[in-house]
Amino acid sequence: MTATTLPPGRPFTTQMALDSGVSPDALRTKRYRRLFRGVYVSADVEPDLFTWLHAALLLMPGDAVVSHVSAMALYDLSPPRRFERLSFSTATPRVVKDRRIELHRRRGRLTHHVRHHLPVTGPDRTFVDCALRLTFVELVQLGDHLVHLGLTTPARLAEYAAARHLDGVRRARRVVRWVREGVESPRETSLRLMLVLSRLPEPECNPEITDAAGRFLARADLVYWRWRIVVEYDGWHHERDAAQRAKDIRRRERLEAEGWRVIVVTSGDFSDPRSIPWRVFVALRSRGYDGPGPVLNDSWCRWFGVRFHK
Repeated sequence: MTATTLPPGRPFTTQMALDSGVSPDALRTKRYRRLFRGVYVSADVEPDLFTWLHAALLLMPGDAVVSHVSAMALYDLSPPRRFERLSFSTATPRVVKDRRIELHRRRGRLTHHVRHHLPVTGPDRTFVDCALRLTFVELVQLGDHLVHLGLTTPARLAEYAAARHLDGVRRARRVVRWVREGVESPRETSLRLMLVLSRLPEPECNPEITDAAGRFLARADLVYWRWRIVVEYDGWHHERDAAQRAKDIRRRERLEAEGWRVIVVTSGDFSDPRSIPWRVFVALRSRGYDGPGPVLNDSWCRWFGVRFHK
C-alpha cells in the first residue's frame, strides 16, 4: 500500500497519520501538537481559529458545518472574545465529548456555503443563529458586515427571518430593521447606532460628496446632507500612519473649504461614548437643527457599555 501524505500545515487524525507512515509513538514526540483526542498538527504550526475549526471538523459527521458565532470568523468578522467554544451544526445524531466544542442538532438537510475552505452556514442563517447570542449592537454589526461583503441585503435578511421558524428569528426580525447598506466597519455601525438610538437624525452611510461643480471631494463615513455635517471615525491605522494622517487632513480641508463641518471620532472617544452624540448635536444645532438633544437612557447606556459608578 502506498502511504498517503499528511496535509501540510493542516490538522490530521491518528488514522491519517498511520496511513502516511507516522507511528503512534512518533505522534507523541515534539514534532507534533495534539489539538483534540485523535487530532494533531505539526508542531511548527501555531494554531489560529481556522486551524481549530479544521481540527474539530475531523471529529464531526460529514454534513457538519461551522455555525453560530464561530461562523462569524469565516465571514471575516472576529467573534466576541467571551465565546470560547467552537460551534457546529449537523443533521446527524452525534455526541462530541469535548467541552471546547458545541454541536447543534438540526432537522432536515443543511445547506452550507464554503468560506476559507471550510463549510459554513449561509450568511442569512448565520445572522439568525447569532440573534440569541450577540448583543443588539453586535448583531447589527454582523448584519452590516454581511451586507458590506455583498453576501446579502437588508431586505433579504428581513425576508429570510420572516419566512423561517428557527431559534432567534423573533429577535432577528426586530434587529434587522437597523441593518444598513454602505457600512464599512463595526466601529461605523456603533457610531451610527450611538446617534440614531439617542434619537438624533440618522445620517447616510459612506456616500460620495462632490463640490458645486460636481467634482469628487470625498467619501465620508456618516453624512448629514441637510446640515452639511460629516461624522468620521478615525481608527488606530488613521491615528498612527503618517501618510494616511496627511491624506485625511487634506481631505478634511477640501470638505471644510466647501462649507462642510467635519466631526472626527477616535478610538479613544469610545471610552466615554456619551460625549459623542452631544458633540454631533452641538454641530447640528449650529447648522440650524431644531430638534431635541440626545436621550441617553438606561438602554442606550447598556448598549454602549456605559457604567455608572456609585
